[in-house]
Amino acid sequence: MKETQHIISALVANKSGALTRISGLFARRGYNIDSLSVCATDSAKLSRMTITTTADESTVQQIIKQLDKLYDVIKVTELSKNTSVTRELLMVKIVTEPKQRPEIEATCNMYKAKLIDVSPDSTILELTGEPNKLDGFLNVVRDYGIIELTRTGMSALQRGKGSINDLTDYNETV
Repeated sequence: MKETQHIISALVANKSGALTRISGLFARRGYNIDSLSVCATDSAKLSRMTITTTADESTVQQIIKQLDKLYDVIKVTELSKNTSVTRELLMVKIVTEPKQRPEIEATCNMYKAKLIDVSPDSTILELTGEPNKLDGFLNVVRDYGIIELTRTGMSALQRGKGSINDLTDYNETV
């Protein structure tokens, strides 16, 4: 079967050890996590995890079934790229000389990136968008010399009214 990237969204109990148990499941089963984004939700009792993994369809279904069995997992679902909005944050520090700044600013304007820090010999840029947009931006600024970079991993929300928060037994579960 063909391996493709999948987005798994999980609503989990916001308590110590939940992340360890979930990432441990991936490690024990030999599944790779491409990116992981975790944050609190509007409820202090819940966190939301967005996990991207590259696998075939049957493996992803197995991952979802295994996650659903974990005590800390309230709800887990796969988000389709066609029916969800995805974003990622990139911060990249590049080598720059003062004479290059207008050129860098023009590149930032083209990609709608932000120049967030300027030093005599480096510049830090910020860009939010879909992963392929960030990859394209990195290919353009790579020629300046990348000193370091960080990416948050993918965050995703389902389009429309549907929500992972649609829980009928929300108060009883948490």
